[in-house]
Amino acid sequence: MRTLAFDGRAGAAGDVLLGTLVAAGADPAVLAPVTEALPVDYEFESVSEQGIAATRAHVVTTRDDETDGRSHGHHDHTDDDHHDHDHTDDDHHDHDHTDDDHHDHAEGTGPARTYDDVVAVLDGVELSASVTETSREAFRLLGEAEAAVHDTELGATPFHEVGADDAIADVVGAALLLDDLAPDRVVTTPVAAGGGEATFSHGTYPVPTPAVTEIAAAADWRLYGGPVDRELLTPTGAAILAAVADGVERLPALRVETSGYGAGGYDLGDRPNVLRATVGSRPVETDADRHGGEGHDDNHGDHPHGHAGGHGDSQSHGGTPRHGDGLRGDDVAVLETNLDDATPEVLGSLQETLPAAGAYDVTVLPTAGKKSRPGHLVRVVCDPGDADRLARRLAEETGTLGVRESGARHRWVAERETTETTLTVDGETHTVAVKRARTTDGEVYDTSGEYDDALAVAEATGLPVRAVLRRAAAAARDGE
Repeated sequence: MRTLAFDGRAGAAGDVLLGTLVAAGADPAVLAPVTEALPVDYEFESVSEQGIAATRAHVVTTRDDETDGRSHGHHDHTDDDHHDHDHTDDDHHDHDHTDDDHHDHAEGTGPARTYDDVVAVLDGVELSASVTETSREAFRLLGEAEAAVHDTELGATPFHEVGADDAIADVVGAALLLDDLAPDRVVTTPVAAGGGEATFSHGTYPVPTPAVTEIAAAADWRLYGGPVDRELLTPTGAAILAAVADGVERLPALRVETSGYGAGGYDLGDRPNVLRATVGSRPVETDADRHGGEGHDDNHGDHPHGHAGGHGDSQSHGGTPRHGDGLRGDDVAVLETNLDDATPEVLGSLQETLPAAGAYDVTVLPTAGKKSRPGHLVRVVCDPGDADRLARRLAEETGTLGVRESGARHRWVAERETTETTLTVDGETHTVAVKRARTTDGEVYDTSGEYDDALAVAEATGLPVRAVLRRAAAAARDGE
């Protein structure tokens, strides 16, 4: 599984996300649909932040009338504008250069728009279905946050700065660049909001700002204050992250392909003001790994979708992979809860909802609880970095009042690969997927056919499923 992981300790803003994704390898040429639909352009420059090479992004206006709908200054808002004091991304980053260094920034340009107006703009841009969905989700989060803060209807909520040309360019641009990088999963570590206060037309308010707080409540990731008294997380940045990223507590184990840094503009003292993205694949990633399972894997078929947790942390605490008897070792967390009132439908659904949220393996065991009442023990194996999020998901799915972490910390698993073999029965050729389990030195110690494929062949030929499985395994061994 290819994963893109953001490091949220310096916060995020729309333009910083653009710079980060380009620095991580996305092609700026994919932004053409935005520049064709809106009077904006994108500029990217290489900068150094505390000695770290980073990319700074600018959204600039191509309007002839530079005063058309444009906001001047950081706090020249009317009372109606206050709800996104929640400054635009250029305000937030306080760039250490003047607009003369580039074309005029697109900050605040364009007509005043409501949420419905922004949706209409999105509908007019030539985008793929996935990019449109991501963009709409980010603006839905922004709109619902603003509507909640100001007690207005979503469709008619004025967007002001977050509906301006540059904000649309930030959101849609980030969606396009993410689509170009094509990760199967996007995650972020807890996101820093910054601290201190922000002053706007209705007074002085603490950071995080109201809109950011509302968006964070709807996000999967955690928000925290600090580490400096600056506004580090803008509403646009929060909405983009909330639309695309699962929350993790730490960087997951990855075979790193590339990484990149997007630059903000605040001087954070000895802290580089950069957002890092790391792109890589889970070590020895297979569907079987995602479903866990020591020995034979009884969970057949692909993972439901890209929000799977992947393989997990394959490093020991000392940073060296553990090996035992030729198997590969990695770190896991094991979550458990006892249930005495869950319906069969809820218990059965856990086998889909929890792996879809990143669990490696889900087991439901019959047990006896208080007063000898029949119940069930639910056990979930997952990446340690996903434990908090999956514990919450387990509680939400079942209504349990508590989830505990059991003592297991490590597992040893085979290197696994799946190939296809063919069987000929009564002159007809059939294909069966076969899974091989290997030690770390490459020795195959088990070969087994996939049950679903074997069942299909059995139904077509009248052979017993066990016979099909034996023949498929034998055919695969003969072909080695």
